[in-house]
Amino acid sequence: MNYTKKQFNNDQPLIFHIDVNSAFLSWTAVKRLQDDPNSVDLRTIPSAIGGDITTRHGIITAKSIPAKKYNIITGESVVSALQKCPNLVLTRSDFSLYKHFSKLFIETLHKYTDNIQQVSIDEAYCNMTGLYEYYRHLETKETPYPMCLAYAIKDDIRINLGFTVNVGISSNKLLAKMASDFQKPDKVHTLFPEEIQEKMWPLPINELHGCGKATAQRLNSIGIHTIKDAALTDQAILRSQLGEKAGDYIYYSANGINNSKVNPQKREAKSYSNELTTSSNITVDTYDTDMPPLLDSLAKSVSNRLKKDEQFASTIGAYVKTNTFKTHSAQTTLSASTNDYKIILDTANALLNKLLLGENGLFIMGEQIRLVGISASNLDDGSFRQMSLFDLI
Repeated sequence: MNYTKKQFNNDQPLIFHIDVNSAFLSWTAVKRLQDDPNSVDLRTIPSAIGGDITTRHGIITAKSIPAKKYNIITGESVVSALQKCPNLVLTRSDFSLYKHFSKLFIETLHKYTDNIQQVSIDEAYCNMTGLYEYYRHLETKETPYPMCLAYAIKDDIRINLGFTVNVGISSNKLLAKMASDFQKPDKVHTLFPEEIQEKMWPLPINELHGCGKATAQRLNSIGIHTIKDAALTDQAILRSQLGEKAGDYIYYSANGINNSKVNPQKREAKSYSNELTTSSNITVDTYDTDMPPLLDSLAKSVSNRLKKDEQFASTIGAYVKTNTFKTHSAQTTLSASTNDYKIILDTANALLNKLLLGENGLFIMGEQIRLVGISASNLDDGSFRQMSLFDLI
C-alpha cells in the first residue's frame, strides 16, 4: 500500500526513524575508500567488524550483506564466524571514527529539522509534523509527500557522506522504527496505522520492537507466533503470562499503539544551509538551464527553515564543488537581515554568477560543477532589523 498525498493530512503526527545500514562496517568502508579510492569496498565482500584481528578473538559487532549469506550474525564469536567463512575480512573497531561519522549523520538531519532525538550512535527519530509547506517543493507525481522528504534525506546522506540509511515513516515512534527495519539497505518504508494488518501483523512476534528473545519464546509456548496473534489475544492473558507491564507493552505495540514523544536535544543554530548534488555536471553551456531550478529549490528550503525558526540572516553565501572535488564559495553581507526567499535567491544567484562567470570565474578555468549550495548566517530574531520605507507605508 502506497501512502499518497491525497491520504496525507498535514496536521497529523509524522515521525521518521532513520537508521544507518550496518553503521560500523559502512563507516569503516567509507573511510578506507576516502584514504584509497582503489581499495575494495568492504560492503561488497564478506567482511565484519570486531574482535582482535591478530589473535582472531572477540565477537562480531557488524557485518556486510555478503557476510549474511554465510549466516554470520552480530554477537557471535570471531572463531565461529571464521569457521563459517574462512575468507571473512575482519577489521578492528574504531570508535573515534564512528563518532566522527555519527556527528556528520546528525548534522545532516539538522538540515531538515531540529526536532531530533538521537537514540544511539547510528539512529535517530525526527518529528516532521506540520512541515508540508516547507518541503512541498520536493513532491513529484511519482514520489508524493512525505516519501519525497524521506528520499531527499536518504539520498543526501548517501551522496554527500557515502553511506546509506533506511527511513521508516509513520505517525508514532514504534511504527516508524518497525518500518525502518523492513527491507534494507537504502530504502524508505511507511507503516501507518491503516497499514498495520498488511505489513506488520504477518511478522514473527520476535520482530516486534521491544519483544526480547525470552518474551518471544514464552509467547510461542502459548501459541502466539505472529504479531497478529499477540494483537488479537486478550490483554488479560498477556498480562498473566508476562506480567502487567510487559503484557500491556506487547498488546499495545502489536496493535500499533505508542504514545512516546520525540524528545529533541535542543541546539541553537548558528547558520542554515542546504546543498544539492547535480544529476550531471553543470558546464558553462548548461548553466542557464540547469542552475536556476537548483537555486530556486535551495533558496526555498533555506528561507522556509529560517521562517520556521523565526530567524533572519544578514549574510548569504553560495558555494559549489567542482568535478575535481574542490570547494569554492562566496558570501555577502546584506544591509538588512532577511528570511525572504526572493532576496536569498537573487543574492545567491549574483554570487554564483560572479564565482562562475566572472573575470576569473571557474568556468573560464575549465571547471564543471557537481554540487551547489546556499548558506545563511549572522543570524538574529528580527528585533534589530532596519526598517525600510516600505515598512512605514
